[in-house]
Amino acid sequence: MKPTQTKNRLAGETSTYLLQHAGNPVDWYPWGEEALRRARSEDKPILLSIGYAACHWCHVMEHESFENPETAKIMNEHFVCIKVDREERTDLDDIYMKAVQLMTGHGGWPMTVFLTPELKPFFGGTYFPSQDRHGLPSFERVLIGVNEAWKTKRKEIEESAQDITKHLVTMDDLVSLTERSKQDTEIKQKELILAAAQKMLASFDNRFGGFGSAPKFPHSFSLDLGMRCQSHLTDEKPSLKESFSEMVEKTLDCMAYGGINDQIGGGFARYSVDRQWLVPHFEKMLYDNALLSSLYFDGYSLTGREYWKQVGEGVLHFVSRELSSSHGGFYSSLDADSEGVEGKYYLFTLGEIEQILGSDAAFFCQIYGASKQGNFEHESNILHLSDSPEALAGKHKMTVEALWQKLTPLKEKVLAARQKRVPPGRDEKVLTSWNSLMASSFIKGYEITGNDKYLKTAKATVNFILKEMVIKERLMRTWGQGKAKLNGYLDDYTYFTQTLLDLAGADGDSLWLTKAIFFAEATLKHFSDGQGGLFYTSDDHESLLARPRSHFDSSVPSGTSVALFNMLRLGRITGHPHYAEKAEALLAIYQPLFSKLPDQFANMICALDFSLSPWPDIVVTLPAGSASGNPLLLEVHRHYLPNKVVTVKNCQANTREGGAVKEAQEPLLIKGKGLVAGKPAVFLCENFTCEEPVSKLEELRRRLKRQAAP
Repeated sequence: MKPTQTKNRLAGETSTYLLQHAGNPVDWYPWGEEALRRARSEDKPILLSIGYAACHWCHVMEHESFENPETAKIMNEHFVCIKVDREERTDLDDIYMKAVQLMTGHGGWPMTVFLTPELKPFFGGTYFPSQDRHGLPSFERVLIGVNEAWKTKRKEIEESAQDITKHLVTMDDLVSLTERSKQDTEIKQKELILAAAQKMLASFDNRFGGFGSAPKFPHSFSLDLGMRCQSHLTDEKPSLKESFSEMVEKTLDCMAYGGINDQIGGGFARYSVDRQWLVPHFEKMLYDNALLSSLYFDGYSLTGREYWKQVGEGVLHFVSRELSSSHGGFYSSLDADSEGVEGKYYLFTLGEIEQILGSDAAFFCQIYGASKQGNFEHESNILHLSDSPEALAGKHKMTVEALWQKLTPLKEKVLAARQKRVPPGRDEKVLTSWNSLMASSFIKGYEITGNDKYLKTAKATVNFILKEMVIKERLMRTWGQGKAKLNGYLDDYTYFTQTLLDLAGADGDSLWLTKAIFFAEATLKHFSDGQGGLFYTSDDHESLLARPRSHFDSSVPSGTSVALFNMLRLGRITGHPHYAEKAEALLAIYQPLFSKLPDQFANMICALDFSLSPWPDIVVTLPAGSASGNPLLLEVHRHYLPNKVVTVKNCQANTREGGAVKEAQEPLLIKGKGLVAGKPAVFLCENFTCEEPVSKLEELRRRLKRQAAP
């Protein structure tokens, strides 16, 4: 129980994570001029603590140290203490995480880093326990040691901080980055893609799927690249095609069967503690679920495996039920903990299942691997599919359809019982970038299933961002308690532009394309470095120790890679050469690194594939307002053609304000195209040259299958 006391300076913040610390006895400041000015005026070091609301060990360190009055007294006396939500201030997290990694060789959260008043890091780490254990010093010992060093070894500290700062400034330099690679730039680009993808194959776990060993994270972009290789990059190499097919199928199946996938409520946890995906680290992040639902829908499009579509829809149902904001948009995450116990909300003993399901419990437990002894702590069970749906149906002498028909009402009963428990904490900030990813996933769900509710959800999210998170034509990073704040980062702009392009191809309202062009141009204006690359922060962002970039994929795609996709798509839609030129400049910078660091550049390698196989550009001409549910448009989207660009032309003036496009202003790809004999039509094009339009569904299906066949 937290001690009762006056709230500190975090009480006025909107971040759930910062508000969780508002009752600490620590004199926390949010990052800002007030705290930085105090550090300079009092010549005190800054204790910078960075974490996020769903972080289990962040909660542990808070309870052990930040709620402890004696520890807080040391912190308050000797340091200016600043608390940062890494999901709000990804720029600060990026800069100082690199510093901690330089100093210690590893990183993670909670991050604890000590800075000079000039913001230069000189000591840091991640979690520090309250007592010395497992080779880690106690946090109080760290505080006392740093304070003593600050007083007695100031010159050495400042020299070390200056050296670390020099490294930080050069780490993101494009020239320095590209000089690290000795890649032969003469290699053919398709061979480069395959070479990079084969390096990922080398770390593939062919028993349980995924890459490497425990802990295991979903590698969405690596699997996206694997699907592309399976689909169209290995046609002349059948054994390699089979290897990529196995990589994708094994990984998607094993993740879906495991405890990392919430079998009852849908949605994925952030990672698996073990190799076989059974034991999750129970926190659920919006971005993971956005990326994974899209991935499962793509897998269904590629292979026709119905179960993967079911998994994708399960994620959308979870997000709609548990992460939807009543104000609009989506919340950020759910904690791992409930009532102070990790995973408690999701675990069931055999007795609990029997009490809920009665005579049906035995069947349910056979399917979901539950037993009296359990597979987790205290005889509890992490529910997981004990085999594939096909094998389980066979064991019970029923069809897969019959299996799900029997299981669905049982799952609903268990879910209803679970919802009576104390739920895990929820981080209720709304982030532009993550909401954009989630909206794109709902768009894909609509395109695959035809469920109009998904499209309506996506449009509502986009409209929320446009209404609440754009101030003076600039995107904001975060929204909470009725207000948006903080300049948007590169990923906010690029992800949102991507979502607008996705929506334009699904909904047909030309407003979305107009807005996509606007935010793409804003990206180039505010983030370009003048040398072909992009910064992570805008040109009017506050001055920090370094100006970070977004080179590498992490748990989300790099903002630079999404910018590359956007430039390529807009170049194909509009015909404006400066988009293609910008894309070529980005590829020229990063391509030498692809084969060396394929896992870190997987999304950009996918963009390279997109640039090499620009087919098809698809124009669907429709009577105005008829895009939703149109069978021709849905048919276009259901085929796995990862490099397609879909543009919808409304053949009557769109009456929505800002949505009408005059003929003279039309993008080049759709100019001059219209209904055929008064009927909707599909034009399949390449390099602005189109085949004869198609108005019949069967003929369209035949042409698309010719291109999509893996």
